[in-house]
Amino acid sequence: MSSTTGSRIVVTGATGNVGSSVVRLLSEDPQVGSVLGLARRTPGWSPAKTEWATADLASDRADLARHFAGADAVVHLAWAFQPTHDPATTWRTNVLGSLRVFDAVAAAGVPTLVHASSVGAYSPGPKDHAVDESWPTHGWPDAAYCREKAYLERVLDTFERDRPGIRVVRMRPAFLFKRESASEQRRIFGGRFLPGPVARPGLLPFLPDVPGLRVQALHTDDAADAYRLAVRSADARGPFNLAADPPVDARLLGGTTGTRPVRLPRTAARSAVAAAWGLRLLPASPHLFDAVLGLPLMDCTRARVELGWRPTRTATEVLEEFLRGFRQGAGADTVPLRGRKVG
Repeated sequence: MSSTTGSRIVVTGATGNVGSSVVRLLSEDPQVGSVLGLARRTPGWSPAKTEWATADLASDRADLARHFAGADAVVHLAWAFQPTHDPATTWRTNVLGSLRVFDAVAAAGVPTLVHASSVGAYSPGPKDHAVDESWPTHGWPDAAYCREKAYLERVLDTFERDRPGIRVVRMRPAFLFKRESASEQRRIFGGRFLPGPVARPGLLPFLPDVPGLRVQALHTDDAADAYRLAVRSADARGPFNLAADPPVDARLLGGTTGTRPVRLPRTAARSAVAAAWGLRLLPASPHLFDAVLGLPLMDCTRARVELGWRPTRTATEVLEEFLRGFRQGAGADTVPLRGRKVG
């Protein structure tokens, strides 16, 4: 029997892409007694066994220890991707906010912390074979997202050393997609005015095939199930890679969108991204583009063996679902996931 029977779980960032899936799966788990979702704004959505509270991790006035009191586990998912032009702002939320979460977990005596790290924490690595969790996590220093994820890996190294009684799990998922996240991710990475019909099969004349653009994807619900399993397991500790097969490249994307891949030099692609970002037409920075081209492929054996985790959807199925949601302006009843059809 799991040690978390009737347990109380607190989830930060509970209304976003990952948080909404984690909250839903935890609320449906008979071995979870209650879920407290923390977010900056209370959603209209309210699953069973779930209560909501507002908290801004960027503020030093956030009384997190009070929210964490009596919790059996804290799942820390809160993260700000924007503004990419102001990395000091994302640092305050992502790094300083995470430090507040970790300190509050210790102060409240919470026995389990499950932290959302990322494939973005990894140092550049191979594209022709997968690496396990021992691959270095120094990130790509030029990209704020990777720099912040890697920094928190070092913070947790110290946290685990100083507080051996707290079970710490670090999830390192690939790119996460679901239908309901399509509008949010369009706003974060493509801009709020990027029209959904650009993802219609056969509409684009060609798809840029950039050397090194080979990454992994995973359905958000499958990642959320790994979080649920980690919360329930009394023995799960340390990092876990999470990804689905097959790896995503221009050929797979071309088959999904009905678009012919055309080889494009890395310098030309980066110059285009940098120009659009510099003119504030594109939220995704050229630094993140560089990081993505260097990300290693991940081996997920440890999650399968130790958590009993298996993705239920292939990466191809994930992208097909996401692109349908992208075209339809799909969303959900939370502020981060609100839907909007453009074009």
